[in-house]
Amino acid sequence: MNKFFKSRMMQSIFPYFILALMVIVVFRVTAEFRFFTDTVGRFWSIISPFLTGAVIAYILNLPCSAIQRLIKRTKQPFVMRYSRGISVLLLAIITVFIITLILNILIPAVTNSSRQFMAEMGNYEATIRSWINSLNEMDLPEAITYHINEDAIIAAILGWVATIDAGGIMDGIVAGFGGLALALFHTFLAIVSSIYLLVEKDRLKAFAVKLISAVTTKTTNATILKYSRKLDHNFHQYIYTQTIDGLILGTIMTITLYLFGSDYFLVLGLILGILNYIPYFGSIVGTALAVLVVAFTQGLWPTAVIAAIVMFAIQQFDGNFIQPKLMGGTFSLSPLLVIISVTVGMHYGGVLGMLVAIPIVAVLKDILDSYIAYREELKINPPIEDDFMNRDVW
Repeated sequence: MNKFFKSRMMQSIFPYFILALMVIVVFRVTAEFRFFTDTVGRFWSIISPFLTGAVIAYILNLPCSAIQRLIKRTKQPFVMRYSRGISVLLLAIITVFIITLILNILIPAVTNSSRQFMAEMGNYEATIRSWINSLNEMDLPEAITYHINEDAIIAAILGWVATIDAGGIMDGIVAGFGGLALALFHTFLAIVSSIYLLVEKDRLKAFAVKLISAVTTKTTNATILKYSRKLDHNFHQYIYTQTIDGLILGTIMTITLYLFGSDYFLVLGLILGILNYIPYFGSIVGTALAVLVVAFTQGLWPTAVIAAIVMFAIQQFDGNFIQPKLMGGTFSLSPLLVIISVTVGMHYGGVLGMLVAIPIVAVLKDILDSYIAYREELKINPPIEDDFMNRDVW
């Protein structure tokens, strides 16, 4: 039988067989595209809780590994043997404590501030009218004549508010409650799978390395492992950097808003710290939102103007000095590439896509730089065999 498959006739017709098989597969997928997309959608809905659990486990692995290193210092045989399980248990206790703290302190404060802000919505029309009147009454040279129609602006704002589909929002809320049981079940699966992934991390990692080594050549295996480690390092560095920088920026902004007398200093500082996870745009949007709230609640001049100058100065100092120091040159990307990466990530992956865009693009840029260096080296010293994967540059 082996001789038959190794015969010259079989070797000559085998490529045509593969081609015909591919044509049949493409035809079936095209003819039943709806069935194909529905199947992919069902498969995605099944595995999405486990993918969410993998993301949670990956993020929690940072503090879990740190706890594991600490408890290993005890040098106790039992602790050394079960260090991973103990670290996961301690991390679960710490996580529950933090969630309880958030539910009992931060969320009530955020809710009260939001309720207070919404209760004063009726006063914001008068605030806008006063701003427009101040602009209309400014003493300017006679050559400059203008008049802002406040009624037209108010009508435009109210018209924009009226376009918000309240019914659609309510339908979405009702649908959300209708799928609450499924959402809770998916959340439960994500949490349970993340715990198992944290406990089994070392075994899963060893299995993945063994599998890659088994199905690839030695050089390809080394290349995959190299860039996998680099991507892992980029994600770790990015999460660490954005977390520390978010804490620093959020704390500074909270203190600044408190000194300006804002009643919403805690909520705005918290929002700004969270938005800082979104690269390039996050802190700018958070700062602009804080300035807008100060302008509506405390007046445009001089409080909001001075607050805007101070807060944007802090944001620029953080973006140009503190954050680069924390990153240490790991993500040497141009601002234009960052903007493109974040935009593409948001389009295909939403908020999660925005968060993971920078680490992924940094690795892709490194691969492209290596390939360009390899091609340039080829022009200078052409090798006997043009094997890109075997080059030392990789």
